[in-house]
Amino acid sequence: MSLHDDAVLVLKGYEGQDELRQAYLDHLAAHPDGMWKACHAGHVTASALVVDPEHGRVLLTLHRKLRMWLQMGGHCEPGDATLAAAALREATEESGIPGLTLLPGGPVRLDRHAIPAPCHWHFDVQYAALAPRGAAHAISDESLDLRWFAYDEVPEVADESVVRLLEGTRARL
Repeated sequence: MSLHDDAVLVLKGYEGQDELRQAYLDHLAAHPDGMWKACHAGHVTASALVVDPEHGRVLLTLHRKLRMWLQMGGHCEPGDATLAAAALREATEESGIPGLTLLPGGPVRLDRHAIPAPCHWHFDVQYAALAPRGAAHAISDESLDLRWFAYDEVPEVADESVVRLLEGTRARL
């Protein structure tokens, strides 16, 4: 099964955000290359909010290009077998934390956002990843900073998409 096929199956099984979910499915139906950065009409990305439920906190990255506190995530790569694998790979690479596990139940949310040309849209499929006990993080080349924030601090530093992702994640914990 291709990554494109996996994304279609994941999205068909995703419950909630029906109109947005259909926009993702329509995009993939119209663009066989819709999983890849080279698709200038937009492409599916995968992200994961790294959570430490034991201490009531999340790990956010200060994105180098956007200069915003965000969850870990990014573009799918040819070696990614599934969307979940892409999200877990991105979270591990950007957090430096080995042993992350995705929260069961599939994606937590979908978030489509405009990006600068030559591309136009990121169709982000958002997961949550649980940090192992005693996790130590390491800043990657894609980050200016990496920091743990208590749940109630997130609205003060991050945009609404991250706040909604945290709310959806906490509802599943």
